[in-house]
Amino acid sequence: MAWTLCTSGSAIARAGANANSAITGYGSAEMATALDRFSDDVEGTICTKIHSDVVTNFSSYATLIQGALADAAASWIANRIIVYDMSGYTSRQEAGTMLDFNDDSANEAIKKLQQKNFQRFST
Repeated sequence: MAWTLCTSGSAIARAGANANSAITGYGSAEMATALDRFSDDVEGTICTKIHSDVVTNFSSYATLIQGALADAAASWIANRIIVYDMSGYTSRQEAGTMLDFNDDSANEAIKKLQQKNFQRFST
């Protein structure tokens, strides 16, 4: 189920002002489907990485955990938006910096969620 862990707006914002407007603007049913697919894929990846179905159980988590999940999801979805079409960015370096920043943010959140302490905040 798409967009449980974060909103499309938060993912699009992390993709930056130069992200392809055809995909960020839900310009067509095909593009909306692509964004929804990005969300589904990332949500599945997060569940796999932390060995917990956080999508189904999202509302039962503490607000801080929901924030960490949203951070990871929005960052990785943004990376998919950036990679979809890098031509709008001022340079490959700009796009690469954004990809690196988003990846670091998501990985840090996942690293924390993988720790045993995550269980203290669950449900």
